[in-house]
Amino acid sequence: MFVWSKKLIAALLALFLVLLGVFLIHGAPDSASGLKIHTTRWMALNYIGLMVWVFVWMIDQTRMRGKNVWIWLMPFALAPLPTLMLFVLFLQRRLKPVS
Repeated sequence: MFVWSKKLIAALLALFLVLLGVFLIHGAPDSASGLKIHTTRWMALNYIGLMVWVFVWMIDQTRMRGKNVWIWLMPFALAPLPTLMLFVLFLQRRLKPVS
């Protein structure tokens, strides 16, 4: 993959750990609502991480095919799953051979 680098991975992993630490410190685990808040934050953190991962994969795929990924950013932010499906279908089209 062209886009992923060790520095980027290390930075994203460090950011994940810092946010997780902040969520654990600021959560109130002594009540049931504290557990709900912690669970919601954990799910949100994982969802955002997954969205970043998928968008970087999209950047990589468009680079290899010589396409523009930035036109997919706004639809991806609004509706990630349908946009990802359309993106994959768009990239699966047959390319005309260069003659």
